[in-house]
Amino acid sequence: MIKPLVPSERLAALRAGFEAAGIDALLVPRADAFLGEYVPPSAERLAWLTGFTGSAGLALVLRDRAVLFVDGRYTTQAAAECDPSLWQTRHLIEQPPAAFIKDVAKDTASGLRLGHDPELHTEASLARFTEAGALLVPLPANPIDAIWPDRPAPPAGPALIHGAEFAGESAAAKCQAAAALLREAGQQAVLLADPHSVAWLLNIRGTDLAHTPLVLCRALLRDDATVTLFLEEFRANAALRAHLGTAVTLRLPGELPAVLAGLPNGKVRLDPDLTAAAALAALRAGGAEAVFAEDPCRLPRACKNPTEQGGARAAHRRDGLALVRFLAWFAATAPQGRLTEMAAAAELLRLRAAGEHFVAESFPAISGSGPNGAIIHYRATPATDRAIQPDEAYLIDSGAQYRDGTTDVTRTLWTGPGAAPAALRARYTMALRGHLALSALRFPEGLAGPHLDALARAPLWAAGLDYDHGTGHGIGSFLSVHEGPAGISRAAKPVALKPGMILSNEPGYYLPGHYGIRIENLLLVAEAQPQPDQVRRFLAFETLTLAPYDRALIEAATLSLAEQAQIDAYHARVLAELGPELPAPAAAWLASACAAL
Repeated sequence: MIKPLVPSERLAALRAGFEAAGIDALLVPRADAFLGEYVPPSAERLAWLTGFTGSAGLALVLRDRAVLFVDGRYTTQAAAECDPSLWQTRHLIEQPPAAFIKDVAKDTASGLRLGHDPELHTEASLARFTEAGALLVPLPANPIDAIWPDRPAPPAGPALIHGAEFAGESAAAKCQAAAALLREAGQQAVLLADPHSVAWLLNIRGTDLAHTPLVLCRALLRDDATVTLFLEEFRANAALRAHLGTAVTLRLPGELPAVLAGLPNGKVRLDPDLTAAAALAALRAGGAEAVFAEDPCRLPRACKNPTEQGGARAAHRRDGLALVRFLAWFAATAPQGRLTEMAAAAELLRLRAAGEHFVAESFPAISGSGPNGAIIHYRATPATDRAIQPDEAYLIDSGAQYRDGTTDVTRTLWTGPGAAPAALRARYTMALRGHLALSALRFPEGLAGPHLDALARAPLWAAGLDYDHGTGHGIGSFLSVHEGPAGISRAAKPVALKPGMILSNEPGYYLPGHYGIRIENLLLVAEAQPQPDQVRRFLAFETLTLAPYDRALIEAATLSLAEQAQIDAYHARVLAELGPELPAPAAAWLASACAAL
């Protein structure tokens, strides 16, 4: 039996290899070779080394200290999960790693030799450390793998067909459209380094990740619409090969560097934000010219076609039925004080799993009661599983992967049986007002998410409050619950919102040690009804999510008449669409929950 290393032994074993590798420090990102947000267990190197289990972070291990950088979603979580005697924790945005490296490098006479795995970083992310004074040392193998004795095997599940009844467009048509863009730009090929783009382009899905239906692979699309798919042959059965057709050739993943290096001189497009430095180096080694441009599949993937939009509506209706049954059950069970966070999440999953086309959760449910709700990306574990108390706030952020759509919804609930405190109601209502303002917005075509972010924050800002996360992110179609290129955030790239995009609307407020508030619906961007004398095209949002807000937390007196009418209209729609399909007890609860303010 392999004896696992304790945290201090892991750091010591890693540092023991520094001298032979010729490095003074090592970068350890939370990433795999595909640079996605979610990684398989075999690539959870950051979690294995540090104990931090969040979905974003970067560790820097030096000979005499170790630092973990996380953003505002994870500062509380990192402090709880990491041993402070081993790890310093810093804010990724306010105290960026490159600034830290600059301070260290200036005190290193011979230059700080910074080791890294070039499969896990983009060229641009590494350039920041060069600019900070570090001497970058690419390593031929990841040093953590050599000291991780019980590392899980990489995923090897089959690639699966995503049928036309869900995709709405053939893979051949998508390939022709993307190839036309290449020809128009004078580009010979594009390296699709993002498995989401490969999945969308070829209408395939997989089981390599627990919550995102991907097969982890890359592809090379040429200007004649032929594709080289880098995937092990055993992962593609006869049905899948027939689905792919003769225009798609399989090559082993390990052959990618050789194929890139062997490309004749020409322009090969790649997205610098999605492509690892190792692939870029292999491309240049062969003499091809790397052309930096956005992945040509990314924007079309974000703009859902009519079939995908219809699937999203159907998936959210199904999801709403499960969620309302959960809310009715929770309202009856929570005041008794015999419910835990994990038990509540398990019940919601059980109800969702009974729905047609259900495949999995779209992410591990964030089920946080009382102070745990203030941990923005909290995940209950057997060690942290807290009993949900009467008369406290409970936050449940969850979603599902259905074959026809992906869902993500958050509701903040008051457990009762007593009344919610006035301060909690006031702050919940501020977040709700921002949520309502965004969902009701009409805006001219060409605006981007960063232009809208302040609207959701304005009621909180007026009270001197804010939240340390974005207001909204893109959602895939039976793909990732977090999808670019558009987002509603101050930090998001200014990508114009377009019809067919699906984004979340999730303002909140968090009081550490006490409670968290977040209210989230998904919004579909659509063309707005034209108004008299309108001179340009306007867009609006269609709310997809169907679930009532908790009236026990709404301070109706602080709402305008228009806001009250907006809530009442939404609740009337939820009741009309879901009520007839619910069992009698849940339908009765929903009728009460949706009564006019």
